[in-house]
Amino acid sequence: MHPIGVFDSGLGGLSVLRALRAELPLERFVYVADSGHAPYGERDDDYLIHRSGTISRWLQSQHQIKALVVACNTATAAAIHVLRAEHPGLPIIGIEPALKPAVAASQTGVIGVMATPSTLKSEKFQRLLASLQGQARFVLQPCPGLALAIEQLDATKTGAACATFTGAMGTFGTQTGEMDTLVLGCTHYPFAESPLRMGTGDKVRYLEGGAPVARQTRRLLAKADLLQTQESPDAGRIDFHSTGDPQTLARAAEHWLGISDTAHELRI
Repeated sequence: MHPIGVFDSGLGGLSVLRALRAELPLERFVYVADSGHAPYGERDDDYLIHRSGTISRWLQSQHQIKALVVACNTATAAAIHVLRAEHPGLPIIGIEPALKPAVAASQTGVIGVMATPSTLKSEKFQRLLASLQGQARFVLQPCPGLALAIEQLDATKTGAACATFTGAMGTFGTQTGEMDTLVLGCTHYPFAESPLRMGTGDKVRYLEGGAPVARQTRRLLAKADLLQTQESPDAGRIDFHSTGDPQTLARAAEHWLGISDTAHELRI
């Protein structure tokens, strides 16, 4: 049973893995947290392309993956075109900030976007933003350090960063001119929803990319006749690997996903 490879700069991709497991319960997964080389959000494209290529080649050679999910907005924006060129026969699914769904969902036409500095500056994001010009007003908020605070399970730093960034964005709410929709443009940010709500209130709609990625993964696997349709001993199995501290990944998987399992150190 060939697994689906999933990687992120660290722990944020666990929010995508959670959606993938819900959508594809019969599949097996290999998750790589590149925590030893994080944060991606403040790296340049050449670095991100190099790391993404290194991880994808390792997943191919060591685990014979049947599909690859780039569970990181920053890596998707910088490197997915290179990965697809390098692995033409492999279904590769990326993630991008949910701007299009936000336009459809917003009633006020004012949409907040929180993401890493690299994602917001990327050519891929700028093209997406330009394609929606005139359809809504977007308030873009770079959030340096927020992913790292979440990664460290540091509630104090996470809460302070969320307060700072939401406070800088303007007024949230459902009245004319207020932001009624917030795009979480980094896979770490769904794990900070509670402190973010302190700044936005409960009426604001949050949109993130995990569920759409899971549905697209199902579609591509089915199209390639690679979808697992029968129960097997490996159904739902996840192999966790980290280029940083594997215990941090194991704690996060238990904390956020309720999975108690060993994570392995990865030196690549």
